[in-house]
Amino acid sequence: MPVARLAALAACALLATATQAQPVYRIVGPDGKVTFSDRAPDATTPGAAPAAGAGAGAASGSAALPYALRQTATRFPVTLYTGSDCAPCTSARNLLITRGIPFTERTVDSNEDLDALKRLSGDTSLPVGTIGSQQLRGFSDTEWTQYLDAAGYPKQSQLPANYRRPAPAPLVATPPATATPAAPAAQAAPPAAARPAPAARPGGPTPTNPAGIIF
Repeated sequence: MPVARLAALAACALLATATQAQPVYRIVGPDGKVTFSDRAPDATTPGAAPAAGAGAGAASGSAALPYALRQTATRFPVTLYTGSDCAPCTSARNLLITRGIPFTERTVDSNEDLDALKRLSGDTSLPVGTIGSQQLRGFSDTEWTQYLDAAGYPKQSQLPANYRRPAPAPLVATPPATATPAAPAAQAAPPAAARPAPAARPGGPTPTNPAGIIF
């Protein structure tokens, strides 16, 4: 086979491989219509998300994480349980924030929160951290760092600039208050004009009461 033809076939193969490696983006329009494109959508495009099997550069709103970090956070999610006026809790939180660990924070303030924490960890001491199924009680910079390394979290923050950490939430959600039904209003007394007049009591002597005695 001529060398020129072999070179052409190789170039075609390389072009096909490069084409297959491009990420495919799934875009949902305002009318609900789904389209696919190999061009990254604008960050402000609503409904723009990577299609299944898309490359790591696909964006998914302001909270999009780098592919490797998103995979680690999915396999080993991090949750931090904290309380008010808790210096070790602050240290644990600062470690996660400084290292760029996406995590969920649950606050323990009420008696219901303490009961739930005791069921979770067997104790009421804080902080408590979970990395996947691994539970860490109390804070030790060295221990927490070792477990984060073992889970595969990067040693330096890779969070995008537009990432926003979820706000802390109580460990036990407070149920919405239910309105107490108002007591039925007392039935108003009928006006005086509508009340039946009392029967007139007979007065003075009558044929049946010659003495005129009033009982």
